[in-house]
Amino acid sequence: MRRKLFLFLLVLSGSTLSAQVLPYVDGHDAWNPDSLGNFRAVVYCASSGPLAVAHIFWRRRDENPEAKRIIVEDAATHARVPSATGVLTRESGEVRFVPVSGKGVYYVYYMPYKNEGRSNYPKGVYLKPVNDELPGGKPVACLARSIEYINAFNNVYPMEVIATRAETDSVVARHAGEPYIVFPEDRMYPIKMQRDLPYRWLRASVSRFGAAERGENYAFQIGIYALRDLRHVQLRFSPFRGPGVLDLFTCINTQGVTYDGKPFEPEVDVPARTVQALWCNLTVPVNAAPGAYVGTVEIIAEGLPVRRVPLRLTVTDQVAVEGGVNEPSKMTRLPWLNSTMAQENTVIPPYTPLQVEDTLVRLLGRDISIGRDGLPAQIRTYFTPEMTSIGTEANELLTEPMHFHFDGLKDAMQPGGVRFISKAPGTVIWEASSASEDLRMDVHASLEFDGFVSYTVALTAIRDVSLKDIRFHIPMAPEAAKYLIGLGRIGGLRPDSLQWKWDVAHKNQDGAWVGNVNEGLQFSLRDQHYVRPLNTNFYLLKPLVLPGSWGTGGIEIGPKGKAVLVNAYSGPRTLRQGDTLFYNFTLLITPFHPLNTDFQWANRFYHKYNAPDSIKAMGATVVNIHHATPINPWLNYPFIAWPQMKSFIDSAHRLGIKVKIYNTIRELSDHAYELPVLRSLGHEVYSPGKGGGFAWLQEHVVEDYIPAWFVPELKDAAIINSGMNRWHNYYVEGMSWLVNHVGIDGIYLDDVAFDRVTMKRIKRVLTQNGHPGIIDLHSANQYDANDGWNNSANLYMEHFPYLNRLWFGEYFDYQHNSPDFFLTEVSGIPFGLMGEMLQGGGNPWRGMIYGMTNRLGWTNVNDPRPLWALWDSFGMEGSEMLGYWSGHCPVTTDQDRVLATVYRRPGKALVALASWASGDTAVRLHVDWKALGMDSARAHISAPFVAGFQDAATFGIDQPIPVAMGKGWLLLISE
Repeated sequence: MRRKLFLFLLVLSGSTLSAQVLPYVDGHDAWNPDSLGNFRAVVYCASSGPLAVAHIFWRRRDENPEAKRIIVEDAATHARVPSATGVLTRESGEVRFVPVSGKGVYYVYYMPYKNEGRSNYPKGVYLKPVNDELPGGKPVACLARSIEYINAFNNVYPMEVIATRAETDSVVARHAGEPYIVFPEDRMYPIKMQRDLPYRWLRASVSRFGAAERGENYAFQIGIYALRDLRHVQLRFSPFRGPGVLDLFTCINTQGVTYDGKPFEPEVDVPARTVQALWCNLTVPVNAAPGAYVGTVEIIAEGLPVRRVPLRLTVTDQVAVEGGVNEPSKMTRLPWLNSTMAQENTVIPPYTPLQVEDTLVRLLGRDISIGRDGLPAQIRTYFTPEMTSIGTEANELLTEPMHFHFDGLKDAMQPGGVRFISKAPGTVIWEASSASEDLRMDVHASLEFDGFVSYTVALTAIRDVSLKDIRFHIPMAPEAAKYLIGLGRIGGLRPDSLQWKWDVAHKNQDGAWVGNVNEGLQFSLRDQHYVRPLNTNFYLLKPLVLPGSWGTGGIEIGPKGKAVLVNAYSGPRTLRQGDTLFYNFTLLITPFHPLNTDFQWANRFYHKYNAPDSIKAMGATVVNIHHATPINPWLNYPFIAWPQMKSFIDSAHRLGIKVKIYNTIRELSDHAYELPVLRSLGHEVYSPGKGGGFAWLQEHVVEDYIPAWFVPELKDAAIINSGMNRWHNYYVEGMSWLVNHVGIDGIYLDDVAFDRVTMKRIKRVLTQNGHPGIIDLHSANQYDANDGWNNSANLYMEHFPYLNRLWFGEYFDYQHNSPDFFLTEVSGIPFGLMGEMLQGGGNPWRGMIYGMTNRLGWTNVNDPRPLWALWDSFGMEGSEMLGYWSGHCPVTTDQDRVLATVYRRPGKALVALASWASGDTAVRLHVDWKALGMDSARAHISAPFVAGFQDAATFGIDQPIPVAMGKGWLLLISE
């Protein structure tokens, strides 16, 4: 019995099996896979004749081999030869061909494909069968010598080489009456197939376990082949005993910690005739005594007896470095999936600890008063109109407290008062209850140090009640509701009236931002079933879940009395006694912090992989290393070429250049070592989908996934993540490791699929131990059908408190949109951020109104270096930015379509002019000389030469200044 449990199977017949398993050989990229496919059989003909036949035992994983073309090639000349097929199955195939060179070697390519569609979103289409006309007569029998795969990354041996039907049936027969078969497996042989047994499991001579180093995170697998449906499969380990005791076991498939730090037990069900890999980790103590250890794993499934399987492990004398995480190919990072690193909600600079005074809570630049019903009674901001500092004058956002209306309720709700549950520096939590004879409202709310407010509002029927409507009102002060982003509108001036209805199937919309530059509020309406949807072209595949409360109504925004009223209504509702509806919502109080203009002027970004000395020579101080580069080749998986990355960063740091890397989480490269592990978790990490895409995905991931971005040069194919899952825990740990071991100075985010919980954790680990932790966010414009008609600024506003710069981005139109669009959707200024432009090189004249330039190294259009040189000669660092939006800008023009922003220093000022006029025009400047700090009698105006931007010129104080359509000036005013 012991031999059976350790070896699991006896081979059917050594000689029979060996005759049916060909050697698998690396082809070292010897042919073009885009026309011939990734696999070929090497066939040798020992004699010549007009016709040859080869029987190839290829043991293919793919379904329907008969539907794919066979191409035969003469190995000597690489010429294609006439061929036809006999019976083709997944196990073997008969191929006939004309051996044009007589005896010798021929190649049989059996999965040729072509790529269709966009180069970055290819569709691998397998060629359909074509049989040539062949000569008659008895064919010469040729021998299949080996199977070649195009390169090591396409290797299928041994875990994707299938057992035959007869072999599988024999195995099942040996375990007749048993509900499942157990296959312990070494970490270096990840289980990849769900519908087939790998041939490796038929071999009794192979070792199922390797050796672990002391202190190592040792991963291994328990493979289960279900012979009938299994439910609630779990593992329980006994201590491993030997020279000592090993007992720190975890199974990531059955034990987990959510991305936001909550323990959970994933449910593992295994359908009949499928394979389930259960990935486990044993943390070997660093002081463990070397030697052999034995123990057992108990396999528990609902309604079945517990099965005990003995296991054996050898611990070597070597000591692993930090658990061995520097070798992720050994799956040593599995504990990262359950990490709680940086979960504690400690205050992140520049934010300050929350302060509670009675029912008033203060935070950086803002405060909120809480009413007796637990809802906001007043919200104030203290940012100056220039957004460069926090003042003392309050900007009140509300004309009266936020409140619910229950139309048809017989008696009014009576609030019971606020109860504070927690008053920590990072989070303040409170509760309140209100009730009438028919209805009770229970409020649970929290405010975090960055201005994020989360409300759970439970409405419970005390007895049966019918209501004409349930409405939630946010009565905003008109001056605090000048602009709007969201609810089907691009950013800009708030319309006089807005009517909006829910349509989650097509629209990623559940709220909006309404505000002004130095005061504003974002609201999002949700219920208890809220799940973050997919974004960036994939919204329609996983849209918002329609809230059962709000989702029956809509939102109206418009003037009412002294307020601009946000009216969220849900229409008539009937609640039976005990029914509960959740009218949850979140708020973000903006801005988050003052503008850090000096950071904008001092940190000049280069967006291309290049030698550090070349980057320095261009005047850049920070380089963003995108993916598909030699030191960061694989999309969102910077853990393979990390030694090269570290060498580059060390060189850059010696020159005073900071290095940030492209690393986000929306999609993940197929080169990630942990791909089989993540696939074993079902849909937890990878979204369900129709599959397809690049051929590698179809051949190795096979089904139930969404293909994402593809890099043709590297053949790097990514897969879409499902949203909020444990890969975020790995992401945080990985970022911490990159900071401490590779030396990255920050990250460049290309759209974001995680929420603010993960963003806070990332900011904490990036800024640990004095590291700069610079985070840029780039977004392509999300306002289109595939993205659900959302606005990038509205979609990502929850991340803005932790960003250093915005890059909005592809498909943003800088030529045909209004200044209000620039201000609200692109610049970041109403939120305490500054940005840059991208699409088409941006509009440098309009950009300078908001302190924005273009990317250096990404395009040859609108090179920002001449502007950088002007910044240095003027002295932008230390200057004060006075934008047209502040109402205090000391320079204006006589035309409302030509705007001015002033950068002021003692004795001089740089004035940015930009035109949105419909044609060429001329403007006169209106200058408040006192506010500018100059004497008009001694002042003069000049335009310094800036290559590609403007020619040198001088203007009189009252002289009209010509402004070309869509352009502007940078004018130096000095005494």
